[in-house]
Amino acid sequence: MTFEKILLRNVEIPNSEKIDVYLKRGGYQALRKALHEHTPDELVEMVKASGLRGRGGAGFPAGLKWSFMPKAADVTKYVCVNTDEGEPGTFKDRLLVERDPHSIIEGVAIAAYAVGAHRAFVYIRGEFFTGVKRWMKAIDDAYARGFLGANILGSGFDLDLSVHRGAGAYICGEETAMLESLEGKRGEPRLKPPYPAQVGLYARPTLVHNVETLACVPHIVLRGPEWFASIGTEDSTGPKIFCVSGDVNRPGNYELPLGTPLREIIYEHAGGIKEGRQLKAVIPGGASTPMLTAEHLDVPMAFETLHAIGTMLGTGGITVMDERVCIVSAALRLTRFFAHESCGKCTPCRVGTQRLVDTLQRIEDGRGQQGDIERLLSLCDGIAGHTFCPMGDAAVNPTLSSIKHFRHEYEVHIERHRCPMSS
Repeated sequence: MTFEKILLRNVEIPNSEKIDVYLKRGGYQALRKALHEHTPDELVEMVKASGLRGRGGAGFPAGLKWSFMPKAADVTKYVCVNTDEGEPGTFKDRLLVERDPHSIIEGVAIAAYAVGAHRAFVYIRGEFFTGVKRWMKAIDDAYARGFLGANILGSGFDLDLSVHRGAGAYICGEETAMLESLEGKRGEPRLKPPYPAQVGLYARPTLVHNVETLACVPHIVLRGPEWFASIGTEDSTGPKIFCVSGDVNRPGNYELPLGTPLREIIYEHAGGIKEGRQLKAVIPGGASTPMLTAEHLDVPMAFETLHAIGTMLGTGGITVMDERVCIVSAALRLTRFFAHESCGKCTPCRVGTQRLVDTLQRIEDGRGQQGDIERLLSLCDGIAGHTFCPMGDAAVNPTLSSIKHFRHEYEVHIERHRCPMSS
């Protein structure tokens, strides 16, 4: 199946990050249309009607989030761009920033105009050195051409935008931890409510969006919300960039309509499993989402359909594991990541994740004991739903889902005192 690229339409064009190339391909026409043909309220309703949901993992309706921002003109409001892409198996935002940064800037400017913000901030993962440079160059060029700054395109609307680097903390992908870091504090989540739309950056109402979400906005303005809503499913509209990695022949980013079957993504677009091996497990939406098995290959990749089978679309980061993979080892590797990235704010996450790592390591090393599976489940029960932010729930997903689908492999590890996948 072929699909007209929308979000990735520019990334393979030479020098696609440059403003002249973006302008030749119709860039900033949506911003011009938004500023001169629509009121802020009309833009909010347009995004609502499109059905656009956040592409950063939570899937919250974008237009509804815009409507939560206060309308009073005398209230200082901000827009923040979350480019802290730290979810393992996810690499779409990095591609957009490095190869098509102006599409995001255009989305930022439209969103800021719609909610009445005159100051916007980019928060980017510190390791994305090329992305930082591309952001800075694109912003400078946008100022020079009148797409940022005072009186944008003669509309009377002003917007300033700047780039700020994080220090590589996974937790800062969570919007309130990102705001704390942006303020110069330790990156730890805030208690919600209040939500950022009421009390955000510097205690001001703040609209926080993921890169891919903002890149959708210019297309909605240019082509209309009905066009956007016609793509995908009723509850999951529009295109989605799926990041495919692991044991496939063609790993990479694939833009497809939401609702595309997992089987099609893996076997048609990503070229199937390496050397014709069998699929054993697949993580559908980034490391924090519960894994699936070959029995689930025909599930449509949409928010509602994945939720119905006990997992999540998340960021759309699909990690494929073939028949050679040890599931206990995979769960250990993922859990070790979450334990390392815990901000340490709450005990269930700080201590519980390390206890999970210790137990999984013991099982993988052949020192597993009877009762270890129940011990793992008990630890997960003590973490999930008991942490300050959703990271606790995310951290237990590799263990819970691997036991759910591959309990026998855990049992063999414990009974034989070795990994059955080893020679």
